[in-house]
Amino acid sequence: MQQTNIILIGFMGTGKSTVGEQLAQRLNYERCDLDEEIVKTAGKSISQIFAEDGEEMFRQWETDVLLRLVDGNRRVIITGGGAVLRPGNVQVMLQHGKVVALTADEQEIIRRVERDQDRPLLQGNVREKVRGLLQARAGAYDFAPVQVDTTGKTIEEIVDEIKNA
Repeated sequence: MQQTNIILIGFMGTGKSTVGEQLAQRLNYERCDLDEEIVKTAGKSISQIFAEDGEEMFRQWETDVLLRLVDGNRRVIITGGGAVLRPGNVQVMLQHGKVVALTADEQEIIRRVERDQDRPLLQGNVREKVRGLLQARAGAYDFAPVQVDTTGKTIEEIVDEIKNA
């Protein structure tokens, strides 16, 4: 595999954080989590950014931090599920790394995210919110040259699939 950035995209709950951690270790790449970097840079949690500044401000932080993170090499960059919502972000990702979309079926996503109460976009009925967001984002991750379905697979199987791609 050529030495470049690997950028993980996908809906929440598809395994980006877990897979990204293992992939970075296996490849001896630097692990960079976009959401963690936003929290460090903004000096407040993502929930606080959404509550105090709104989603649009969060998306701006996302773009600014993404631009900083892609300016490197040998990084596994873990994005948030909505990072693909801005066309400019999509172009940046495609220009600065190998983009890998992680997917999972709806029931698997719901099962994975139900126990996480700290997701601003999932306040209320989690099943309804996931279903609505999946519909709203249908096709948003299709631009990635590599697509990996994580449903029912081990982390090792997913990492191997990404490495082989």
